Amino acid sequence: MALYQKRLEAIKLRKKGLSVGAIAKSLLVSKSTASLWCRNITLNDFQRKELKKNQILLGHRGRIIGAMKNKQKRLSAIKKADALGETLVKKITKRELLLIATALYWSEGSKSDRTSGFIFVNSDPEMVLIMKLFLVNILNISPKDIVCSIQINKIHEKRIRKVLSFWKNLLQLENSQFRKPYYVNTKANKVYANYENYYGICRLIVRRGMNLKYQMLGLIKAVKSDILSG
Repeated sequence: MALYQKRLEAIKLRKKGLSVGAIAKSLLVSKSTASLWCRNITLNDFQRKELKKNQILLGHRGRIIGAMKNKQKRLSAIKKADALGETLVKKITKRELLLIATALYWSEGSKSDRTSGFIFVNSDPEMVLIMKLFLVNILNISPKDIVCSIQINKIHEKRIRKVLSFWKNLLQLENSQFRKPYYVNTKANKVYANYENYYGICRLIVRRGMNLKYQMLGLIKAVKSDILSG
């Protein structure tokens, strides 16, 4: 397109309510050139409204493009982090699982003299499952000696069968190994989006587990001593 034709097109686009920047981009000219071509054009009320509408649309489009770019950056960062994790972790040994479970128990297990034995408490199903696998595969605890107690808000009472079934299938335990659920009566102000996928807090308990608790406390003490001794 010849330069004079671009100038006529710029005037036409400006009268349609396009911004100088949009015109410059459309005609592949500099913004200063487009501004020079359009400087004598006075927009009427309708044209000013169109210009404002187009600016809003461009801004909205820009936000969408920005959000998509941020999403791609986030997904790319997650992918790199996952790959790095797989490279660093590789295959977990029994000793490493022992240390992982010790750290988990240090954080979420019963340690007080007031507790009667081994109790591990968490709402993360995978964390609870890892602890169960540690007990069975590393410490040779019989699965029959493991019992569970589920704590959940009373608003989930009507779906408690689903909740118990979830934990039973995940941990591969029998119905008899689940104690009566404990309901929290705190009133919920709203129903959360994950209502149907929330399964409460699981207390993983080992029968006659006092010595086992002492064993876990001994492991914690050994880990602390080794790390803090330098």
